[in-house]
Amino acid sequence: MTSSSAYVIGVDLGATTIKSGIVDEEGRILDQVVVDAMALSGPRAVIRQIVLSIRQLFERHGRAGCRGIGIGSPGVVASSDGAVLYPPNFADWKRVRVADAVRKTFRLPVAIENDANCAAIAEAHFGSGKRYNDFLFVIWGTGVGGGVIIDRKIYRGPYGGAGEIGHVAVDHNGPPCNCGSRGCIESYIGQRYLSDRTRRAVAEAAKRGERSAIGQLVKGNLAKIEPAVISNAALRGDRLAIGILTEAGTLLGCALASVVNVLEIRTVIIGGGISAVPDFVFEAIRETVRSRVLTPHRAGIRVLRAKLGNGAGIIGAASLIYFR
Repeated sequence: MTSSSAYVIGVDLGATTIKSGIVDEEGRILDQVVVDAMALSGPRAVIRQIVLSIRQLFERHGRAGCRGIGIGSPGVVASSDGAVLYPPNFADWKRVRVADAVRKTFRLPVAIENDANCAAIAEAHFGSGKRYNDFLFVIWGTGVGGGVIIDRKIYRGPYGGAGEIGHVAVDHNGPPCNCGSRGCIESYIGQRYLSDRTRRAVAEAAKRGERSAIGQLVKGNLAKIEPAVISNAALRGDRLAIGILTEAGTLLGCALASVVNVLEIRTVIIGGGISAVPDFVFEAIRETVRSRVLTPHRAGIRVLRAKLGNGAGIIGAASLIYFR
């Protein structure tokens, strides 16, 4: 890329790292940098890190061709002024106008959106959602997030907080969720919760004298259990791992069926780190959704894998500028 080539910078703000990338009009990430988010050091530190990542890209590519900067952020992004409200795992953060601070620094067009919405927008333009006018997008990873695409556009709700699929309750007396409620789907299948439940199941199986490939893969150190290990064990035919992941898919299907019944959107696209689970988990999700939605909806139900992987956040953030 020369300094005269037009591009957009997409910023994917996470609680651990900030990933910023150069994105072209075809949705390709041509270069990216990763910096520490410093999420526990307060909003000013986080904004400094965002600015640092952008400056590193400008040093490599010049800024003459930059058409703008898009930012995807956790938390609710207010539709009134773009302020980021109470993002989880960020210290001392209530209402912060991130986009204004970045715009003031670089004097370029800056747009900001919830990170799950950004990933949904990316899939709509460049991924599995290209063929569909309407779909639900689910990020299945550390938590469970979502976005709603209607008529090719993100639905934000009147205050900017729509699409929180992870906080659909599947049991009103279920386990506590990080959001303060109980029985949310996130409290069953989010990465930390799913790993904790698996550790307990492996430990209980060991007490009964039963061996699991999960325990073998982590060499007995149950603290190392994570979704990738569970998936690996399931692919080896481990019954405990298969049961855990099938249950997770069934629970997610229950939550999605409720959303489908409310919105009558019949296509679901699932991304995020845990979406790399084996195919039988997706089949459990599909079968559960079909069995629980209203009869007129069943024939059209589709549950698809997202295509863009870990780049969806950067691509979606850049899309905020490309598709204004």
